[in-house]
Amino acid sequence: MIFADLPLDEAEGAILAHGLRLRHRKLAKGRVLDEGDIADLRAAGFAEVVAARLEAGDLDENEAARRAAAAIAGPGIEAAPPFTGRCNLYAGAEGLLRIDRARIDALNAIDEALTVATIAPDRPVGAGQLVATVKVVPLGLSGDSIARWSAATPPASPPISVAPFRDLAVGLLLSHLAGTRPAILDKTVRSVDARLAALGGRLAREVRCEHAVAAIAGGLGELAAAGCDPVVVVGASAIVDRRDVVPRAVERAGGTVLRLGMPVDPGHLTLLARCGATRILGLPGSARSPRLSGFDFILRRWLAGIEVGSDDIAAMGVGGLLKDIPNRPHPREARARRRAEAGPRVAAIVLAAGQSRRMGTVNKLLAEIDGVPMVRRVVDAVARSRIASTHVVTGHQSAALRTALAGCTVAFVHNPDYAQGLSASLRAGIGALDDEVDGALILLGDMPRIEPGHIDRLIAAFAPAEGRTICVPTARGKRGNPVLFGRAFFADLARLAGDVGARHLIGEYGDQVHEVELADDGIFVDIDTPGALAALDMSAETDHAL
Repeated sequence: MIFADLPLDEAEGAILAHGLRLRHRKLAKGRVLDEGDIADLRAAGFAEVVAARLEAGDLDENEAARRAAAAIAGPGIEAAPPFTGRCNLYAGAEGLLRIDRARIDALNAIDEALTVATIAPDRPVGAGQLVATVKVVPLGLSGDSIARWSAATPPASPPISVAPFRDLAVGLLLSHLAGTRPAILDKTVRSVDARLAALGGRLAREVRCEHAVAAIAGGLGELAAAGCDPVVVVGASAIVDRRDVVPRAVERAGGTVLRLGMPVDPGHLTLLARCGATRILGLPGSARSPRLSGFDFILRRWLAGIEVGSDDIAAMGVGGLLKDIPNRPHPREARARRRAEAGPRVAAIVLAAGQSRRMGTVNKLLAEIDGVPMVRRVVDAVARSRIASTHVVTGHQSAALRTALAGCTVAFVHNPDYAQGLSASLRAGIGALDDEVDGALILLGDMPRIEPGHIDRLIAAFAPAEGRTICVPTARGKRGNPVLFGRAFFADLARLAGDVGARHLIGEYGDQVHEVELADDGIFVDIDTPGALAALDMSAETDHAL
């Protein structure tokens, strides 16, 4: 790749290295300069620009990031569309994040210009949670680097995956002494049940018995016969030796003790055993507390379908000191935390309240295109994207619109003031969003060539913490729709008046605007007249989800 100060006579087709603000427009970093850009630069007084030009065998930053991300994404991992040389990887379902540390280290050693960063492995993640990001540092990358990266990540063994949690019938055995208070046992049940619920599991059966070898052995047999696997044993006293009560009870029941002791604190006095096909986990008293412990390290793996042996437990020492980890939250809080870690949550507002006056007597949103109402084509595209929720603002002929969208997962928001114009629908849509929404994607219901890939590219680029608070799609330097606004602009959107949209906000907050270059004209196509509907060419539709 050539990187230099290029005279404008040599800059057409080169990749702009740094964003430039001209008088009437902005040229974004990474833009491939065309003839019009060169003319605008000359008019603005530029004689040269810092730019890059790819050589034979090079890949542009986005294509390199896309290929690198695809090579490392295993089962349960979804790659977002690349932007500015970055490709984010998300969990596709709730489960346990699995990362091969040695492989990730080896990949990062291939080329300093190609990196992957991940969150900590072996932790529960929620669907949509950001788990890794691939970043290409320069504006282009040698194809040889991508070839070596791909060779180090054979499809049969990708280094990043999510093992989904399964529904296991977990049995719980509680032993007690003569003076043990029932409230203590009840607290233990609640603690174990909460741990399971936080991971999507369930407590299938509970047995309480005397803290004696024969009684515990009998309880283990009862739970195994009921189909419980694994069985969790919380004894009246800690297990301090392989000849203690619980280990001897396991052997009395015909089982084998595999390990006593683990390098995790709390959780040192944990027993791993097996009785036939039934896995057994003997726990110390710390299991009665909601605090994170070694018990969780093993349980979350079992719920994700991953076997745990003595060697696996021996490897848990790094990161095993949990004394300063906050209390484990209740199941609902744990899932809420995972949702928060998923990154910005974007809702779609589909504006479908207008009267279609320029279409005559026909409501354009109900006009069928290849047998599908126009508004449904838009909503279906949204449903196939990474949008968290969809709100359809209705007004004119609202009953007919609801019928056209029957079966779609949307929230309808009626705008009784639809005759006042677009601003009233924007206010209604913004007012319907809950406090968990970080951004709103404003879509027009008459843009039938909007695709999931367009929407996903905007969501991938949206990063308020990095100053990308308004994301606008562009093609050949021209801005289109839909536009994604961060929560910081919700109040401004709610104050709009008249038959106007939110375009003026883009001008007022230019420093917060991030342009997302797309490859087709679908972001410009809206249908206002019978002639435009008759001329609509859906054969131009392409899917840019990748």
